[in-house]
Amino acid sequence: MGDVVNLRRARKAKARRDAETVAAENRARHGQTKHEKSLRKAEDAQAIRRLDGHRLTPAPLADPPPGAPRHGGGDGRADGEA
Repeated sequence: MGDVVNLRRARKAKARRDAETVAAENRARHGQTKHEKSLRKAEDAQAIRRLDGHRLTPAPLADPPPGAPRHGGGDGRADGEA
């Protein structure tokens, strides 16, 4: 026959294990020195620049703001207006 298990104790033990797992993840994520954080940020930026440098086509430009001329300059009037 199986052992008698106190469900309250088992539930609390499981909650403690889950909390310890979350705490370990938080320690790994937030337990870095300022130097380590800046180093990681610089490495990430360098990786992005390197990846962008190997693109075959340039990244698309952002859409112009509303009301800006789409034809690339001038005084903002439509073509043919006087």
